[in-house]
Amino acid sequence: MIDFPYADALCALPRPYDCDSVPAGLFDKAMAEISLFHSQHTPGYRDWLNANELSVDDLEHLTDWSRLPPIYASYFKQRMLLSPTAEGALELTSSGTSGQKSRMCYDERSMAAAQGMVANIFEHYGWSTHEPCNYLLLSHEPEAVNRLGTAYTDQFLCRFAPAKRVAYALRRTGKGHDFDVFGMINALQSFAEEGLPVRIFGFPALLWHVLERMRETDVDDLTLAPGSLVFLGGGWKKQAAQEIPRHQVYARITRQLGIDAQRCRDGYGAVEHAVPYVECAHHRFHVPVYSKVFVRHPSNFSVQPFGEPGLLSFVSPYISSSPAHVVVMSDLATLHPANCACGLPTQWFELHGRAGTSASRSCAMAAAELIKEN
Repeated sequence: MIDFPYADALCALPRPYDCDSVPAGLFDKAMAEISLFHSQHTPGYRDWLNANELSVDDLEHLTDWSRLPPIYASYFKQRMLLSPTAEGALELTSSGTSGQKSRMCYDERSMAAAQGMVANIFEHYGWSTHEPCNYLLLSHEPEAVNRLGTAYTDQFLCRFAPAKRVAYALRRTGKGHDFDVFGMINALQSFAEEGLPVRIFGFPALLWHVLERMRETDVDDLTLAPGSLVFLGGGWKKQAAQEIPRHQVYARITRQLGIDAQRCRDGYGAVEHAVPYVECAHHRFHVPVYSKVFVRHPSNFSVQPFGEPGLLSFVSPYISSSPAHVVVMSDLATLHPANCACGLPTQWFELHGRAGTSASRSCAMAAAELIKEN
């Protein structure tokens, strides 16, 4: 059993946005620890460092982690990169129905680290409660073997408030999943009558389609109970041309479901990078103390200054089962200093969409196709 005391200590910090609570040097020690592990145990990783003009000896003294060469997230659609701790680990995928899938393995400690970070963020925002609620999950109804990253995440998020009833947007058919838009509307009406808080998690495109169908069929606006929460994630992907700005989505949620915009949040995450990035009350994605974010120029991967757009890149020592502790995504973003009016003292980023096109797919792409089919 290999121990990662520094990485585990960093990921267990209970105050996700309190930079002053992070012991001096802990992030650097944690990154060195996980990078050394992959250099010594993960096939090919030492060669990857050397090809980018870094040696194993450099790792213990590195403080600028933008120098550590990232792995492009879409590479995980082509092959699995595994360390010895991935043997028997949980495998999660990014794609919903067909096409290329990112396949990631999370050993027990890596998954515990990721889930612990989510728990600390939910605790920070006061979303962890003992009050029962009903759930509307805008994702796939689980199957016997549940490997979809988004479905796994939504199931996990139900742990932070006791569930009385759960309704799924993408229902199992035995041959896949179908989008049950009228089932969603009926569930919302029933939840409103019952009077318990409602938690709505999942793909924003599915929720928008539900709201649109309610409007088109003259369904009366609802008032869900105080304490209700909307937490979206997954993007619009193949429906990007029809993507509705978040503030408009939140306004419609407030009007049609009675949930205040401050109780509507978006989360950014990926099966290739499980650190959670959650909107604050001002709807900005703040960087928790568990990671560092860089924005890279698309042509040469150089680090962009604050305010300049580029490819979103993450550095975090949470994962030991794969050398995904430094990744660059296909999403365009801009990084900003810690100047948000919400008062959180960490940097934040804004998303601008996907960079370019490819044959790669994701859960949200597949979900968007189910909307079209139904």
